[in-house]
Amino acid sequence: MNDQDLARIGSTRELLRAHRRGVLLAVGLMLLTLAAGIGLLGLSGGFLTAAALTYGTLGSFNFFSPSAGIRGLTLARIVSRYLEKLLGHDTMLRIARDLRSWFFARALRLSPAQLGRLRTGDLLARLLDDIDAVDGLLLRATGPLLALLGIGLLGLGVVAWLHPPSGVWLALVAGALALVVPARVAWRREAVEAERAQRRGALRARLHELYEGRNDLAALDATAAWLARVADDADEVARIERARRGRLADAQVLHGGIAAVGLLGLLWSVATGVTTAGLPAPHAAAIFFIAIGLFEAWAGAGLAWQALRAARASITRLDAVAGAAPAVADPPEPVPVPERGALRFEDVTFAWTPGAPPVLDGLALTIAPGERVAISGDSGAGKSTLSALVLRSADAQSGRVTWGGVDLRAMAQADWYARIGWLPQNAPIFAGRVRDNLGFGAPHADDAAMWAMLAQVRLRAWAERIGGLDAWIGESGATMSAGQARRLALARALLRDAPLIVLDEPTEGLDHDTADGLLRELPDLLVGRSLLLITHGTLPPGLVDRHLWLRDGRLHDA
Repeated sequence: MNDQDLARIGSTRELLRAHRRGVLLAVGLMLLTLAAGIGLLGLSGGFLTAAALTYGTLGSFNFFSPSAGIRGLTLARIVSRYLEKLLGHDTMLRIARDLRSWFFARALRLSPAQLGRLRTGDLLARLLDDIDAVDGLLLRATGPLLALLGIGLLGLGVVAWLHPPSGVWLALVAGALALVVPARVAWRREAVEAERAQRRGALRARLHELYEGRNDLAALDATAAWLARVADDADEVARIERARRGRLADAQVLHGGIAAVGLLGLLWSVATGVTTAGLPAPHAAAIFFIAIGLFEAWAGAGLAWQALRAARASITRLDAVAGAAPAVADPPEPVPVPERGALRFEDVTFAWTPGAPPVLDGLALTIAPGERVAISGDSGAGKSTLSALVLRSADAQSGRVTWGGVDLRAMAQADWYARIGWLPQNAPIFAGRVRDNLGFGAPHADDAAMWAMLAQVRLRAWAERIGGLDAWIGESGATMSAGQARRLALARALLRDAPLIVLDEPTEGLDHDTADGLLRELPDLLVGRSLLLITHGTLPPGLVDRHLWLRDGRLHDA
């Protein structure tokens, strides 16, 4: 399934339906394997009984047909079992692949504000635990249940054909199992499975935050307290898992009890049939062994029902993210984006929460081509909101933001992003080569362009010292100083051939001298490109053409 096909899928169930052919084939093979196994058991029982009854007597029986059937069923079971595993695992892996790709693609459509409502660890839990539960839905839950239903109907049909009274009794026992086992394992368990998925996600989130914040926790002497929270979350997950296993064990005990009663009743039925109704003894043995095979197969129903409930809870969690409508969407017919132009905010009003006081209230701003503008303001004044509107992480509730006279909402987001070089406040440095970190925004940049940009941000000597463009950089820039990491992120933004550069706190985390040196170099690095600079710090002379202050949702001269 290609990316375009995945993009058109709107829900988890719709994606699963796209794999129904492979799943139906796997279920058919599962049913064939069960039928061959139970048929082999019944035929062997009848064959051995007939052989025992004629041994040492003058009687005779058809030896060749049952033995040929036994060989055929044995071969059929081996082949179908092999093909079932081969096709079943292939289908599961394809579903897992498409589920992850689809979930990523759908989640990435959402704005940072939408994804920001979820903890990173919870997103990881949905991507790992919930997808693991769902990708096995059809082959660990629905598939086995359908196969057990099919083999049950087939087995009951054979028993009823051989001895109708035994067929009726076995049908009653099967009905009792079909009611009791799901009632203990799955009925009215939606809330329990939803809590289980939520608790597992919370535990994963807590562990992720422990890893990410381990230095801060250690510095604050709060590691023990956080570990205690992790232990509490783990205890809750363990409690739920013990309860699930307990219900499954109860269901197995109930199944065993009902099966035992069923076999005793069936033994009486076939014995009565042999003594009073002329039922052949080999047929009676075949019926009894078929029943044993059916009860053994039906013992897996409890686990399948439990997997079904867990998968349905996970589907709800996946759809809550992947099924959400993005806050920002492309227009049906996007217009071309001008190569260059002025960036304008025209009477823009925006609030993150409906009904809340607006963060921006009638804001107006024009950045001409090649102009450099800095915006400062108190924390919470709306500086990050302003950059979010430029990046189309959100759209204004009133007014508009334009580029070259064209409303950003009329453009395709990818086309607009091609005009922006973006340095966020906490720009990440990725585990990989220097080349990889530079090339994200400019994948077609050659080595000469990369070396030139490294020289412009004063990182060429550093790059040569560590081994050049193919040198490895640790995760989050672990092998670099804060200043080097910030300069590399700036080089990545500037290497992108974009007419508008947006820098959000470019000197965050740098010492005064390093920050001042970086800012003084910016005019030469921009080479006539427009600049929107968001900063708290003091700016050196000549860096920007205008310095504005954001207050009460509007811009004022600083």
